[in-house]
Amino acid sequence: MPIAVVGYIVAQIDRGNVAFAKLQFMSDLAFNEAIFGLGAGLFFVGYFLFEVPSNLLLARIGARLTFSRIMILWGAISVGMVFVTTPTQFYVMRFLLGAAEAGFFPGVILYFSFWLPGEIRGRATSFFAMGASIAGVIGSPLSGWLLSLNGMLGLRGWQIIFVFEGMPAVLLGIFCFFYIDDKPESAKWLTPAEKDMLKMRLQSEQPSATARQSNSFADALRDPAVYLLALAYLSILAGTQAVSLWTPTLLKYYGLASTTIGFLAAVPPLVAIVSVFFVARSSDRRRERRWHFVASMVAAAAGLALIGAVPTGVGPTMALLSVASAGAWAAVAVFWTIPPAYLSSTSKAFGIGFISSAGAIGGFVSPVIIGWASELTGSLFGGLAVIGAMLAISALCLIAGLRRMSTTSAAR
Repeated sequence: MPIAVVGYIVAQIDRGNVAFAKLQFMSDLAFNEAIFGLGAGLFFVGYFLFEVPSNLLLARIGARLTFSRIMILWGAISVGMVFVTTPTQFYVMRFLLGAAEAGFFPGVILYFSFWLPGEIRGRATSFFAMGASIAGVIGSPLSGWLLSLNGMLGLRGWQIIFVFEGMPAVLLGIFCFFYIDDKPESAKWLTPAEKDMLKMRLQSEQPSATARQSNSFADALRDPAVYLLALAYLSILAGTQAVSLWTPTLLKYYGLASTTIGFLAAVPPLVAIVSVFFVARSSDRRRERRWHFVASMVAAAAGLALIGAVPTGVGPTMALLSVASAGAWAAVAVFWTIPPAYLSSTSKAFGIGFISSAGAIGGFVSPVIIGWASELTGSLFGGLAVIGAMLAISALCLIAGLRRMSTTSAAR
């Protein structure tokens, strides 16, 4: 768990630090909001294309080799962002970063299913999901501070961000190669009796009724509920990316210094940590997923939709961004307790990868919509309202999907 959480923190910092780097490289490289939005979104195109293959590869070669490869590659590419000078180079590097990181999040979800019984998997997933919010709490002040070191080592501030925030991923990937255990049976720190007990517990939780519906890759692809889950997750990622990528830009409108923006941008993810903990705990205790998800998504949708409607000011903006962040990340934690419980062991690797990779489209759509809306209207608010509507639709989609799955433990 600690390695998974630290890895997710580093991943979120490396995919999101472009939001702070843009405060400086937009003028250095003569980029506009549309260029930035497309480049930021292309991360998820690479993520989408390589996520399922990565998850299938994990099931074949194991977590140790898979996670090491993912972390070392994404760290090296993040450092390589310092050489970007044109929009095309920006697009290519963001695409490659997404392709390199692809498979990490669904890989960890699949990895948990090899180790953790169902009654604690929700708490474990929520703890893992907190890594994204923790990344915002750590990464935002760190990125703001690194940006202020402009000129150190002959580098611009935005280049310093990519160098110093990309290197930890490489080091963590090397660490994983030597210390990750693929499955309980290969763990030296478990006794033979503990290994047998855990194996029996996990085997007893394999789906029975639903296994007849999803006992192969082909059956998973024919299952409408899988597509509903993918569509729901698409909207969730659109919401989380809207908050993480555009918070620094919204705060810059008020003429704040980069270090101040960094500390203020840490507030929404800090609120999200608290929200994820309590929502996931309540969902596990009540064994209920549907309405916890709906409530979280409605809160996130309202937060994004109202940003352009409330009186301007740092306080109201921060409050609504915090509501949106808290709702979206709580929804992520609840959402990812459902697919592992629904899918059979034979289709789990493919199904989780497919849902996550299809959902990554939301990460592409979100910055593109907001970037284009900003160029067309001169304001980010219209694009944020569209993303808020997507979150509301996501809640309706998952309700429909869970009705189909009402006989499974994931929907109870």
